[in-house]
Amino acid sequence: MTKTIFFSVGEPSGDQHAARLIRQLTNPGGLAMQNTERVVCRGFGGPSMLAAGCRVDLDLTRHAVVGIVEVLPKIREFFRFADQAEAIFRSGSVDAVVLVDFPGFNWHIAKRAKKYGIPVHYYCPPQLWAWGAWRVRKMKRSVDHVVAVLPVEEAFFDQHEIPVSLVGHPFFDAVEEQQLDTAVMRRFHQQTQSGERIVAVLPGSRDHEVRANFPIQLETIRRLHREGGESSQNVRFAVAAYRDKQCLWCREQLSEQDSDLPIDFYVDCTSEIIEVAHCAMMVSGSVSLELLARETPAAVIYRVGRVLHAVGKRVLKIDSVTLPNLMAGRKIYPEFISVGDPAPAVDFLTETMHAMLHDKFYYAKTRRELGQLRELHASPGASRRAAKLLRSKLLESADSAAEKNSDAEQTKTRQAA
Repeated sequence: MTKTIFFSVGEPSGDQHAARLIRQLTNPGGLAMQNTERVVCRGFGGPSMLAAGCRVDLDLTRHAVVGIVEVLPKIREFFRFADQAEAIFRSGSVDAVVLVDFPGFNWHIAKRAKKYGIPVHYYCPPQLWAWGAWRVRKMKRSVDHVVAVLPVEEAFFDQHEIPVSLVGHPFFDAVEEQQLDTAVMRRFHQQTQSGERIVAVLPGSRDHEVRANFPIQLETIRRLHREGGESSQNVRFAVAAYRDKQCLWCREQLSEQDSDLPIDFYVDCTSEIIEVAHCAMMVSGSVSLELLARETPAAVIYRVGRVLHAVGKRVLKIDSVTLPNLMAGRKIYPEFISVGDPAPAVDFLTETMHAMLHDKFYYAKTRRELGQLRELHASPGASRRAAKLLRSKLLESADSAAEKNSDAEQTKTRQAA
């Protein structure tokens, strides 16, 4: 017996999460072959899903957009994609639909799947718990089951009486699977063995984040180096850029007076830097999950404009912008939202990083709390747990359909008699 799951994935990160799930679902030696059923996957996604063995009907990741300005010119195109998905649903060849993030488009996919009675599961669901709670009714109408990746998600959807199961975050699977660059790690270990402590500087993955936040981080580095005394002389700062142009821009922010700063710039070495770092200063984002997985203490900043901050205060319903803090229910990672004058953010970063570098009791306490949180919520295996859950849902749907067919046949028999 073969079961077909249709995936709808619109972002590169979701493409990677879905690929891991697909491998677990279709692995001949794993979950999918138990009880003689075989699972095949098709749908909208990207290159990672294709490499995992999924039939990709449309590379949706090539059309990922952010914000209403980018979305409007593509509305007709997205409706055409939804029509393409509906044609597949109409054929009767799909047994379940799995959505991964990308809510603006995936609501339409869910609605069209429900027209044909196809069960819809949302993996890595939209963050309605943080903002957009008004869309809960839409979730109830169009989604049968939420596969949550964060404890706060499970609590939110359970509170709103939407079927939900917590499997953990697939990001931790990625951290476990990642092979660190041995040459880079050897270089870093030589530094740490000579007595240097490395501070990871993570300025963000998007260009606007880097431009807004790195100047604050750089000024903090200046103050830590020049005002920290002899105890700061064995500290070296490693800036982890995601792209070459971001790295170049960060370098260009150094002045002639910064020639004495113990600072190095790297591209595509973020994981290696986090692994060896004593601590980090970071811009809020999903990288915080890797810091948790590697138990690296950090101070978090995020700089926003006044208008966005005012809107966020009205819309956001959370006490933290850092995922591990939301998982813990308290601020293990100190954080600061910077608006207007950057000086308070520099003060915050300087004081917090100084404590992490020089207060052994504070540092040990933070490491201990990160270890406890990692044990609770950062264990790998989310992809396998999600695959096991979806497989059980497929079996339930098959049994339910068989039961309905049996009832229908019995009714026909009685009517004929």
